Amino acid sequence: MLPLAVESHWMTSSPTTSFAPLAGDVTADVVVVGAGIAGISTAWELARKGLDVVVLEADRVAAGVTGHTTAKLTALHTLAYSHVEETFGRDAARLYATSQQEAVDHVATVAEELGIDCELERCPAFTYAPVHRPDHDVRAEAEAAARAGLAASYVTETDLPYAVAGAVRVEDQLQFHPRKYLLGLVDDLVRRGGRVHERSRVTDLKEGGPCVVTTESGATVRAADVVVTTHYPVFDRALLFARLSVKRALVIGAAIPEAAAPEGMYITTEDNTRSIRTAPLAPGERLLIVTGEHVDPGEHDVLDHFRRLADWTTAMFPSARITHRWATQDTSSLDGVPYVGRLHVGARHAWVATGFGGWGMSGGVMAGRLLGDLVTGAEPEWAGLYDPRRIKPLTEAGPVLGQMAKVVRHFVGDRLTSHVDSVDDIPPGAGALTRVDGQRCAVYRDPEGSLHAVSATCTHLGCLVGFNAAETAWECPCHGSRFAVDGAVLQGPATAPLETVRTGEPGKD
Repeated sequence: MLPLAVESHWMTSSPTTSFAPLAGDVTADVVVVGAGIAGISTAWELARKGLDVVVLEADRVAAGVTGHTTAKLTALHTLAYSHVEETFGRDAARLYATSQQEAVDHVATVAEELGIDCELERCPAFTYAPVHRPDHDVRAEAEAAARAGLAASYVTETDLPYAVAGAVRVEDQLQFHPRKYLLGLVDDLVRRGGRVHERSRVTDLKEGGPCVVTTESGATVRAADVVVTTHYPVFDRALLFARLSVKRALVIGAAIPEAAAPEGMYITTEDNTRSIRTAPLAPGERLLIVTGEHVDPGEHDVLDHFRRLADWTTAMFPSARITHRWATQDTSSLDGVPYVGRLHVGARHAWVATGFGGWGMSGGVMAGRLLGDLVTGAEPEWAGLYDPRRIKPLTEAGPVLGQMAKVVRHFVGDRLTSHVDSVDDIPPGAGALTRVDGQRCAVYRDPEGSLHAVSATCTHLGCLVGFNAAETAWECPCHGSRFAVDGAVLQGPATAPLETVRTGEPGKD
């Protein structure tokens, strides 16, 4: 049975934060927008270099995607090396491997240096083919990863409780508690003079000398440089909305006897993805974390996907007792390599990090180190590989057209029908699109029967939202913006809430 509450283990097992919102106009050397792993890593690297840094976070530190990740810290990214080698060449694959593995090792070094207890554990990482699937892709990946410089090999035996056809194995990877690590980084950032402001959603950016960032309260930060690390960029001036795709990934957490817990980290792209790792839980137990069942934002059958993932977990690990469920959101570039660097072609002092494709732990740390260098005038040899200004017509043309077609399909097709005829057709605990006085609305009826109606038009670029009953949220299928039932922004790129609508039902507005 699924837990009723949607709670991330990382959020419930780490301290809450309470930094004051930005209340007035301030100046800094650099302002970082977004306090996930990429933003905090960037801010810390810059503060360590002696810069005055301000961090602005719309919600709480490391409480968004970073607080809901699987938290594998590895340079093995499913079948990335075969793809990077084929698309960019062998030298690019080597640079990808070097930059990602150095990020993994950097976390271990920093955690020791700062004395951060973040449940850091060394273990191998695996990408495997299920026993009912051919293994030629993982064989090729093992060879490509080894050519790129990773300690990679092809194996047929693992410590999973079921057989596999074959797997790539990479040694000396890490798993950790991402929030405990980042909260330790934030403590050191503040000691170095960095300023962190939560509940400070950024709504505007003016580039220049200096750059000016404005929050929804009207407060501003003037800084020589601005770094945007909001997972999906909240500013579209780089046209990245046409070069990014968004998926939600579901997560099941289950208590498992320590003796039955696999020691490695595992993933397969088959069966709508199955990713496995464990974490410390209690004496004699570990938390089994299983991720998969990718869905588009706004899908209506998310609960069915959660049940499918839970059923798979208990079938493969019979001693598992499900205790948690949560979800996260992955943003991927169209050529499979993150965008880290200047925000757009004409940018001089605006920077971005996005498109980590589900590998934001090593990617976010890599981005922090890379941006720390770029902002201060250095340029590591892998800077060009991640440069957001790169255009690969042969690689990106098809995916860009596909992404644009998806947006047009939702933008036009979702307007052809209302999902229910009237608010009377919406049962307690459900949400649907309908028309109220001719206006297309997103209406949720809470368990007590009260209605919560908001505009159904996403405030980002105008697509219609869909209801995610598993997480009680409205989601944009085009670019992944998420809203609470009262219209408040839960996750960007949208920065403005959905407008409240009166239904006219007495006592139920």
